[in-house]
Amino acid sequence: QVQLVEFGGGLVQAGGSLRLSCAASGRTSTIFVMAWFRQAPGKEREFVAGLRRWTNIPRYADSVKGRFTISSDNANNTVYLQINSLKSEDTAVYYCAADLTSGRVRIAVSVNEYDYWGQGTQVAVSS
Repeated sequence: QVQLVEFGGGLVQAGGSLRLSCAASGRTSTIFVMAWFRQAPGKEREFVAGLRRWTNIPRYADSVKGRFTISSDNANNTVYLQINSLKSEDTAVYYCAADLTSGRVRIAVSVNEYDYWGQGTQVAVSS
């Protein structure tokens, strides 16, 4: 079992920055990819960014490239999402997810490919 807890959400003005954290616990050695998804009101959950845990190779959704940065502190089993130049369309609940499947050619972007989820943290951007 893996437990994921997100931190760092809040209300931010447009153009501002925010850093989200996700702390993993439990059988963390079984995690191959940690990722961030988000879900805006009335919309489906969508992939934002992912990181291969032991090689630190990232993958980003096209919509966030250049503004979002995913990083990790493997010693503390924590993954971060730095969000810059926040826009109103970034308003959503942000979820951390863990993929325990090895050998994927690319970091998965489908919610169905992830095994564990955090409870989510709300990010609200005011204009």
